[in-house]
Amino acid sequence: MNGIEKITARIKKDAGAEAEAIRREGEERAASIRAGYKAQAEENAKAAAQAGKEAAKRQEERLVSAAQMDAKKLLLAAKQACIDEAFDKAQSKLLALPDGEYAELLAKLAVKAAKTGKEEILLNARDRERVGSQVAAKANAMLAEAVKPEAAEKAGKVGGRAGAVLSAVVTGASALLQGTAQLTLSQETREMAGGLTLRDGNVEVNCAFETQLRVLREEMAAEVAGILFP
Repeated sequence: MNGIEKITARIKKDAGAEAEAIRREGEERAASIRAGYKAQAEENAKAAAQAGKEAAKRQEERLVSAAQMDAKKLLLAAKQACIDEAFDKAQSKLLALPDGEYAELLAKLAVKAAKTGKEEILLNARDRERVGSQVAAKANAMLAEAVKPEAAEKAGKVGGRAGAVLSAVVTGASALLQGTAQLTLSQETREMAGGLTLRDGNVEVNCAFETQLRVLREEMAAEVAGILFP
């Protein structure tokens, strides 16, 4: 082998070695890149899975919270329905009272609501027909009994001529209440389930059962709920 051939062979050998080194370096870099991508992909997959789990957990929590809220709403509605039913039954029982007891109840309502003793009593058409006269008579008798002892006691404490005059006034007032019925039964009627309205000029006091029970329900809602749902 002459000198040129030796040089050529040397160049080929060196070139081959360099090419092999480049190839190995390339493969190592490729392997490193593949490993990096694989690790990144695995990390991304783990992050995505974790994010998915967290998202799923948040969704589950939202669904559970919504279900609990719906359950509370349903329970509250059921409780309110029971309370409403309790007061509806109370009103039905009042309306079903015998005429005498019913008239007594309305008379007591009228006396409690009366301010001047000169009011008109307004009932619904049915009640006016069946117990109207009884209500007015009973209410005026109650007013007379309520006024007479209290005023008589005051008159008894005043001596002399003034006491005698006051006693006469008391006697006259009592007789007036008993005889002329200061509370009068109006010819008018009102739309209501039961109860009454007292009217003195332009001033009215609503004593309808539905109104009284609504006020009572608001005042006793917590107490009634405690009884129904201990």
